Amino acid sequence: MRLVRFDYQQQIRYGILTDQTIWPLQKLPFDELRETGETIPWDAVRLLAPCEPSKIVALGLNYRDHAAELKMLLPTEPLIFLKPSTAVIGPEADIVYPSQSQQVDYEAELGVVIGRTAHRVAEAAAQDYILGYTCFNDVTARDLQKQDSQFTRSKSFDTFAPLGPWIETEIGDPDNLNLAALVNGEHRQQGNTQDMVFRVTTLISFISHIMTLLPGDVIATGTPAGIGPLQPGDVVEIRVEGIGTLRNRVVVDSHE
Repeated sequence: MRLVRFDYQQQIRYGILTDQTIWPLQKLPFDELRETGETIPWDAVRLLAPCEPSKIVALGLNYRDHAAELKMLLPTEPLIFLKPSTAVIGPEADIVYPSQSQQVDYEAELGVVIGRTAHRVAEAAAQDYILGYTCFNDVTARDLQKQDSQFTRSKSFDTFAPLGPWIETEIGDPDNLNLAALVNGEHRQQGNTQDMVFRVTTLISFISHIMTLLPGDVIATGTPAGIGPLQPGDVVEIRVEGIGTLRNRVVVDSHE
């Protein structure tokens, strides 16, 4: 099932996408999805980010090949950092290239969307807290990351957390999915979640023992090797097997 969040006639709603039709949902908790009985044509809406996370918990060095390309040791525990909710944009929205940075990179990632409040969850029960999965682009001002020696500024600019185009609830094995990044139609990054150091259920359990995860929160599970720079005018696509394609354009900051 594909869950979407969309703007239709200046109203923001959730729905289920089937073929070319959206079936709007009543505004209920994610674990109580209930259709309204309406239908809306797919081409009559504007897709938004498919959830509204209170926070995005992202992973550093969670792919073996990515750690190798950076010549860094694998972490012994998940290396987590936060991206703010204000960085979130949806499919086809613009990534704004900030004037403070001279190198803005793409990072293709699998996003895990939490479906119900998760607090100190055992790994064996972690699957029960997953609503579904989405494509995520952990956009990063790489030069600022190196300059600051920590992640907050480089990862937190407005528009630096594209996700979508929807939440796919029926993924058989999230720990064996192909993912890729394309820039202007050219493959730049390819990997498989089998290369993750820490699997999805391990991440949910680990993070929920540190902070409570709320419905709609997103865990960005890390990126494989092949990260690289973007330029204004580029179109970047993040593709995850079984989910789809998240597409965004990079633009100059018009406010500078």
